[in-house]
Amino acid sequence: MTDLSHRLSATPSRRKIPFLLVTGCGLLTLLVVTAIFAPWIAPFDPDAQQMAGRLLPPSALHWFGTDSFGRDLLSRVIYGTRPTLVLIIFILLLTVPAGMAVGMVAGYAGGWAEKILMRITDIFLSLPSLVIALAMVAVLGPGLLNGALALALTSWPPFARQARAETQRLRRSDYLAAARMQGIRGLPLLLGHILPLCLPGAVVRAALSLGGIILSAAGLGFLGMGVRPPAAEWGSMVAEGGKVIFDQWWVAAAPGGAILLASLTFNFIGDGLRDRLDSRHDN
Repeated sequence: MTDLSHRLSATPSRRKIPFLLVTGCGLLTLLVVTAIFAPWIAPFDPDAQQMAGRLLPPSALHWFGTDSFGRDLLSRVIYGTRPTLVLIIFILLLTVPAGMAVGMVAGYAGGWAEKILMRITDIFLSLPSLVIALAMVAVLGPGLLNGALALALTSWPPFARQARAETQRLRRSDYLAAARMQGIRGLPLLLGHILPLCLPGAVVRAALSLGGIILSAAGLGFLGMGVRPPAAEWGSMVAEGGKVIFDQWWVAAAPGGAILLASLTFNFIGDGLRDRLDSRHDN
């Protein structure tokens, strides 16, 4: 009974929810609400130019100040959450299914199929992500979807390697042996039995990798390869503020703080999910 009680207490439903996970989910809720209700939250039109009020410091009227075109920075930071979250959704939809499919097939099939798939994965993993993203955006043209495709191209290999390792560990387990004895093989076995066991690790890795993806997306915007102006995007706003950073620091600090907050949000969620789903982190 003692051993059984210990196992039950170690299950995710009985373990205490980590503080980082609660904090990260709260910040993510704030970002999502801000993106959805941006037209009602933003105090000004983010694209409205007032040249008479350009480069104003933070004040009661303009909390974050104004940029070189007189646009309210708080409104532009609020609207900048939209392309960031849409980019994240696109990348997740492209990278997680593709990476897990490659990894599970390689780990389950073994042999030449595994060697071929993993060598392809190694090739993409060795590519410098930001350089490849810049090359693709230069060919396809700047834009939200093209930026997502460029970043997704080099973001799926870690998911493939992790799914392959977990599938190899499960391949000779008693759990899958029992499923085979019931006549479950091939795709039903992969989707119904292996996928649910690989999914928690993929969720944790996705949350941890999104912080870096946000920085890469901001880098594309900083270099003028992201969302096309005059749409509000944090990376391009930082680039604009870099021109006047020594005299009007708030122009770059406002979007830079938003990038930092978004990156910390997903790092908190990733760390919290790891502590929540991995029993080795129990105290």
